[in-house]
Amino acid sequence: MPDVVAPRFSQRSQWAKDQAISFLMQQAVENRDVISLAAGLVDEASLPVIECGQAVDHLFDEAGKARQALQYGTTAGSDRLREQLRIHLARQEHCTVDELKVDTSRFVLTTGSQQLLALVADALFDPGDICLVAAPTYFVFLGVLNGVGARTIAIDTDEHGLRPEALETELARLNVAGELSKVKLIYLVSYYENPSGVSLATERRRQIVEIAKRWSRYQRLFVLEDAAYRELRYDGEERPSVWGCDDSRDTVILAQTFSKSFSPGVRVGYGVLPAELVGPVCDLKGNLDFGSANLNQHLLATVLSSSKYVPHVADVCTAYRTKRDAMLQALDREFKDLPEVTWLRPEGGLYVWLSVPDRIETGFASEMFHLAAKSHRVMYVPGELCYPSGSPRQKKNQMRLSFGVQDTAGIAEGIKRLAAAVKQRLSQN
Repeated sequence: MPDVVAPRFSQRSQWAKDQAISFLMQQAVENRDVISLAAGLVDEASLPVIECGQAVDHLFDEAGKARQALQYGTTAGSDRLREQLRIHLARQEHCTVDELKVDTSRFVLTTGSQQLLALVADALFDPGDICLVAAPTYFVFLGVLNGVGARTIAIDTDEHGLRPEALETELARLNVAGELSKVKLIYLVSYYENPSGVSLATERRRQIVEIAKRWSRYQRLFVLEDAAYRELRYDGEERPSVWGCDDSRDTVILAQTFSKSFSPGVRVGYGVLPAELVGPVCDLKGNLDFGSANLNQHLLATVLSSSKYVPHVADVCTAYRTKRDAMLQALDREFKDLPEVTWLRPEGGLYVWLSVPDRIETGFASEMFHLAAKSHRVMYVPGELCYPSGSPRQKKNQMRLSFGVQDTAGIAEGIKRLAAAVKQRLSQN
């Protein structure tokens, strides 16, 4: 018998291994008695059971409609839903459908917006190409970038989001270094950012688009606007999209999803793409699934064409506003005697960004994480995950706290446990 030879996996499979999201989900499954302030799940009570039931009944009340929904769809997605999405986007942009200056061919439906992010990365990046990201940013997309071999560079942010002057400085540095030709994409979460809860300031949105256009010297430098949390606004200014600041519609890729505002189980996201990107993205998607779930798309189109969706989103925002306020009140109460601990107040979204003193690290291997998860039975997302690995801008004393899945009592108890863990760790230092 010959020796057994081990399988040889692709380089991309190696780049994609050891994802933080897998570890966090495993911890949640294995530690059921832990209060998770880490999970970015949505509020169970807000899920649209009645709305979906009515939509399914409507779809199946006539055999022809039912068969259309149960048949294969197309790679780009249901024409019916894409037309509804044009109407939906026009409402968000406060304009007419014609004023959007895009037809349905520019809309690509995906299995959640995460698939759209992955398809865009696959279409744009060869190993060694560069993506510029806000620091901090959505850590799952950092994993996507690692998986395609992209080089990720963090750009400074403040309480108003990514700093345009820092973006300009980095592009100039890369130009001098002879690396501008490798820069393919600027990625940002524009509304109530995951993880920080910060929204990009209104005046910065057009600035960033203008910078991308000005530095498109070797190829188009795209801006990927991840607007996953756009509809979850509880107070504060209603801001225009970055996409809406791109008058030519050739630079900004808009990614949105119904996972947060409606239902993650339906798994419908979409992109509004510059015309030259539609073909490459659809070609890649065709290799994967030649179309996301057609039934789900017809279900959502039915909801959007009814009067059910807008009141549902209003109810969701009311529920999350209550939870956000409960978390902020608990932080005020439990950390009032620790002025070194600070946090940001989000105007929407699902997250609060908390910082402890610089001397306390919060990563998976840290004493802080061990104390919180094992001794005090509460879990958070370490902030260091939200920076490119090895970045000089990476901070190791931050936490992302989610108020999405816990009820107000669970939020209060979770913050109480977290405060006890932080105080214990500070007493040891």
